[in-house]
Amino acid sequence: MLYKSNEDLPLEIRTKLSEAYQDLYRAAFNSAIHWYGEASKAHKVALSAVKMQSATDRRAFV
Repeated sequence: MLYKSNEDLPLEIRTKLSEAYQDLYRAAFNSAIHWYGEASKAHKVALSAVKMQSATDRRAFV
């Protein structure tokens, strides 16, 4: 299942992440679902991408 827009994302993702992080999550999920073919793995990959970007963003403001 691919997410065509952020409105298609699970409610948990839409309520917890900013629009920019939702975009990142959606892109990472869609890429990972093609690669792994499993939604659970794609979700983990997408969350990891968001976490890594968040850490990078925090370092940029220090």
